[in-house]
Amino acid sequence: LNKEENKILLNEIENLNLENIFLIDAKKIENIFNANSLIQNYKIFKNYPSTLNIEIKKTEFLARINRDGKLYIIGSNGKFSKNNYSIQNLPFIFGNPKINEFLDLKNSIDKSKISYNQIKKLFFFQSNRWDLQLNNNIIIKLPKDNVIETINYAYDFLKNNTMIENKIIDVRVKNQIIVNG
Repeated sequence: LNKEENKILLNEIENLNLENIFLIDAKKIENIFNANSLIQNYKIFKNYPSTLNIEIKKTEFLARINRDGKLYIIGSNGKFSKNNYSIQNLPFIFGNPKINEFLDLKNSIDKSKISYNQIKKLFFFQSNRWDLQLNNNIIIKLPKDNVIETINYAYDFLKNNTMIENKIIDVRVKNQIIVNG
């Protein structure tokens, strides 16, 4: 965490009035850390007689999303953070996916041939399927199932057809690619 984020967290811990390391209520400290949307995971070590050593891993910011008219950033911990960060290269999610649906897609992309950094926008549909808009403005329409295989199929097609620009690549039908544009 940066200095300001550490300061806020430290103030919350200090508000617990920890006077004796032997009487610390671990649940209260865990609640503070679990409520913080910036923390991926943490470890707390009691260093007797009077010190707590805390290791914190900050969540990785994955995407931006608009929820109820407010912009949020989704972290790898599955939590929403206020959009107080100037991170412009994160993909923007359109639609209203559940957080685990997005994390499943992110996991599939990570296992595919396409780099997550190549994606500009993600479109979620109520039918539980996604479209990806790449940085070169090509849109890949994905099916609900076999996402990794389908992304790889579209990637191989695009790699071998470099003249395609500003097109829609529809790979929702197995072993077929439909190019619109």
